[in-house]
Amino acid sequence: MEQVSSREVYRNAWMTVREDVVRLADGSTGIYGVVEKQEFAVVVPRERGGVWLVEQFRYPAGRRGWELPMGSWPADHPGGDALELARTELAEETGLTAGTWRHLGHLMQAYGYSTQGFDVFLATDLTPGTPDREASEQDMVHRWVSDEELHRMVLRGDIVDATTLAALALLAHVDAAG
Repeated sequence: MEQVSSREVYRNAWMTVREDVVRLADGSTGIYGVVEKQEFAVVVPRERGGVWLVEQFRYPAGRRGWELPMGSWPADHPGGDALELARTELAEETGLTAGTWRHLGHLMQAYGYSTQGFDVFLATDLTPGTPDREASEQDMVHRWVSDEELHRMVLRGDIVDATTLAALALLAHVDAAG
């Protein structure tokens, strides 16, 4: 597939949307809508046979939901490495700090229409602290759940965030591989 043309159709501080005309293998053309967003980090804070989750209202879905701590650098921040971002998000959202970090992998958020990817980190040897949440996260709560409760939450539909589910699946595969 070859890009024939590209034009920006929308931009704000968090994303850019562009429309690309592409030439397909048979010579015909098609259109792709592409969402460009910066990379983010997801943290699996694990201890005592369970994980720490956060719950917040997600405006596009119109509902509250449980998910792993995650986030990206603010639009006015020059960025940094993925581990620095993971540490920042864990502390901001839960108040936790981790003594041990392990990078589990890099995944794509929605690679059929977006350039955005994310790094998944396992955080262990946790120490409690006070969250320092952003203005949009003031209604956020966090709590520890056992693995058994985590499975029930997934099956009940309390956890519907695809990023959280992908990170937990990655953790399970890494654990199974040793």
